[in-house]
Amino acid sequence: MALSVSFRAKLEPGGPSFMPTQTIVVPADVLAALGGKSAKRVVVGINGHSLRLGLLPLEGGGRYLMVNKDACRAVGIALGQWLDVTIAPDPAPDHVDLPDELAEALAAWPEAEAAFQRYSGAHRRAMARLVAEAKQAETRARRAVTLTERLARGLHPFRGD
Repeated sequence: MALSVSFRAKLEPGGPSFMPTQTIVVPADVLAALGGKSAKRVVVGINGHSLRLGLLPLEGGGRYLMVNKDACRAVGIALGQWLDVTIAPDPAPDHVDLPDELAEALAAWPEAEAAFQRYSGAHRRAMARLVAEAKQAETRARRAVTLTERLARGLHPFRGD
């Protein structure tokens, strides 16, 4: 990670009231070293794992990282635990890790792939998450096909047009 900064923080409950999750508050000096409020996406290192996350605004100023339960399990961390965190600006902020089912569906349908690429990084990440979060392979495949079909037909990926 280029221009990485290390700090120690506690994994705390938090996040938007409609979506309680685990958070890591980024100290003001660390945020300043990352470029201040212009830093939006970061690569975070915890326990030897690398996570791509967004810096989200705190009420009253500052920023925090939202870490979902699956990421906490994968990294081996729990609420209340103190963490040694390394953070750096994401060199590819619009990068999206595609689940295999979605990558395969988009590769098979060029019109859908082109439509997918026209969306912002945040929208593409949301589409990838919709497919990836399904527990069963059949559900992931069905979601990938439905999403790809909607994109190819020029429909919004999430709305019931």
